[in-house]
Amino acid sequence: MAGFGHGTRGYPRSHGRTWQRGGFPRAGAGPDRATLGIIGAICAVAGFFALGVVLGPVAMFCGWQAMGRSWSGEREVPALVALILGAIDTLLAVIALAGAATWGHGLL
Repeated sequence: MAGFGHGTRGYPRSHGRTWQRGGFPRAGAGPDRATLGIIGAICAVAGFFALGVVLGPVAMFCGWQAMGRSWSGEREVPALVALILGAIDTLLAVIALAGAATWGHGLL
């Protein structure tokens, strides 16, 4: 049946580049791992200056997703940086909040 776009030639677009209704590529159904690692690293660095309580966990989540949700296998550097800096960022923000909540004059 060669009518209605079902010709003998294949579909002209590659499967990885076609966009679905949600706006993401069909193959990955979301941002790729390298992009998530970079976004996580940027959030981790920005979290040291402002909103560390929010940006630290976001960086850890992006780093974990960029690593493929596993510790084994080959890891990309931005994903590992995002995960480690996000954890440090979150820890420092929690310590700062705990210090600000005490009866003293602030941190330590």
